[in-house]
Amino acid sequence: EPLTHTHFSAEGEVEFKSILYIPKEAPYDLYNDYYKKQSNLKLYVRRVMITDEFDELLPRYLGFIKGVVDSDSLPLNVSREMLQQNKVLKVIGKKMTRKALAMIKALADADKKDDEDEDEDEGEVEEKEDEADEEEGKYEKFWKAFGKYIKMGLIEDAANRTRLAKLLRYATSKSGDKEISLEEYVANMKEEQKNIYYISGEDKESLLKSPSVEKLLAMDYEIIFMTDSVDEYTVQHLTEFEGKRLINASREGLKLEEGDKDKRREELYKDKFKPLTDYIKETLGKKVEKVMISKHLVSSPVVALSADYGWTAQMEKVMKSQAFSDQSKFEFMKSKRNFGINPRHPMIVELNSKIKDGSADEATKDSVLSLYLSAVVAAGYQLTPEDAVDFSTRVASIVSSSIGVAVDAPLEPEIEVQDDVVEEEEGEEEECEEGE
Repeated sequence: EPLTHTHFSAEGEVEFKSILYIPKEAPYDLYNDYYKKQSNLKLYVRRVMITDEFDELLPRYLGFIKGVVDSDSLPLNVSREMLQQNKVLKVIGKKMTRKALAMIKALADADKKDDEDEDEDEGEVEEKEDEADEEEGKYEKFWKAFGKYIKMGLIEDAANRTRLAKLLRYATSKSGDKEISLEEYVANMKEEQKNIYYISGEDKESLLKSPSVEKLLAMDYEIIFMTDSVDEYTVQHLTEFEGKRLINASREGLKLEEGDKDKRREELYKDKFKPLTDYIKETLGKKVEKVMISKHLVSSPVVALSADYGWTAQMEKVMKSQAFSDQSKFEFMKSKRNFGINPRHPMIVELNSKIKDGSADEATKDSVLSLYLSAVVAAGYQLTPEDAVDFSTRVASIVSSSIGVAVDAPLEPEIEVQDDVVEEEEGEEEECEEGE
């Protein structure tokens, strides 16, 4: 039994009938090779099968759909080479793509309606719980099985990008265990919110604790969590949805609505902490592009952010994991990191005071470097080998001081083993062997 199906016929300049269906489960090797040819559609001409290995009717990202197409508009003696250049077939393919996307959208809408009905009849659901478990979440099952293909479609099919964007599902800071659509996100937006905010990373739990989203969470804005590696590519082709821009919370500009009072406050903070920002830039050198007062922070002292252009921390991980990628060719795409400070944090205030007083010393420099390395790790970036060694040394130093052990304390001597004890044990073993 399929997850869903559609049966339709088209009339006019091109006539054909088709049955399309989506299997309940994805084949085990579906994601092994996205670019391999799928042979899930059978082509008939006047009820005579022409081929069952034809993959030109549906785009690659809908290759998981199975079905049958029967057309009266094609010649019976058509060859595979002629099929690939046949204009009639292109028209059929275009109509079938739209019908397939409409079938998936209907599946999503049915799930949404079921969720609304469940909320209304919450008190009456207990008796039908077992039945509901079987029927509910058809689109959820579809998304888990074929979601990556829909995201690939968003990259490849510009003509149907708007339709595909409505099929996307993501976990958010307010969705609990569920995944919601971008339409639901927009409907839930606060009145003053102008943009859609998202952040990409390994998992929802770690992203929820990221310093980059502190301000958004404090403002009670919903944040989309993109935890799939293909999301980084998808979002490059989906810059807005229903007139709302998609803003990455891990980049430097949050694009928050600010009044004149907020802008004046920011200028005052810039003037007050200029000694510290200049000192940090001088200390970190080429490690960062610029040091600034951050709009992302509430409780954390510092944050490492990606520049507006170039790769994010997650994209760097994705590209480094490619087995055959030449990293030297992608160096220019690596985003320069920006270092943001929280002007209200006691640590930042104290560091600024020290630099103003002229009492900055080697310990101050160490504090700045430690804050930078911790921010880089918290942002999800991979440390360079040099920074990794430095970070390890600093952690060891902190642990040593916390337990009252000097960093340069000498090692304890090795435990001495007496030779005669070893010889006696060997002799006993030999006697045991002889006795046996």
